[in-house]
Amino acid sequence: MGSMRESNLAVEAQGLCRRYGRSWALVDVDLQLPSGRALLLAGRNGSGKSTLLRVLAGALKPDRGGFRIQGVDGLGDRHGLRARVGLLGHASYTYDALSALQNLQVAARLLGKPAGRRELLPLLEELELGKRADDPVHTFSAGMRRRIAFARLLLQDPKVVLLDEPYAQLDPQGFRFVDALIPRLKAEGRTVIVASHHLEEGAQLCDDGMILEGGRVLWSGPARELPQHAVSPAVKAVGR
Repeated sequence: MGSMRESNLAVEAQGLCRRYGRSWALVDVDLQLPSGRALLLAGRNGSGKSTLLRVLAGALKPDRGGFRIQGVDGLGDRHGLRARVGLLGHASYTYDALSALQNLQVAARLLGKPAGRRELLPLLEELELGKRADDPVHTFSAGMRRRIAFARLLLQDPKVVLLDEPYAQLDPQGFRFVDALIPRLKAEGRTVIVASHHLEEGAQLCDDGMILEGGRVLWSGPARELPQHAVSPAVKAVGR
């Protein structure tokens, strides 16, 4: 990892490996991503996409290899890692008995941030939930709950944003929000990694692309070229 200390990359990983029992979910994954760029991470279910994001977020520890986030050692400085990385996972993790606003207030207090209505209502309005701010979340659709999860992520103000299937469960308002969010994050100088099956949308929003297969990097290159590689005979033949 010595050579990584001199790097100015926002995300840098070398030889990441992670296994579950006898099965390897990641095998020697290398990654380099500068600030202000977005990476589209593709691959069939079980290819290692979620595992890679969870390792980079500090939720899983790799069995081998290492990584740095904005120069911070992902294995040696857990506090520094959590301060820089935000992960949107598959589950929304909402408190269903609380209102949308109360859900954000809980998150804000945990983050040590202002938790008043004045500070948090604009965030709900941005996600087109302002009119439902005081309604209990158990009355919300799955897409609306997903949007609350996005609001919590933005509340963290992370420099590196990891989105695991961000379009999953979303309604049309949510799709529009994600389509506008990724360019905005890039313009703010943040780094984004998007794991998604929506390759056409992702290829338009992201700069770089990577395909995982069996935990290994099968292809990497410009995001605009990823969809054609993802459906190529060579890709389909892997793992048959």
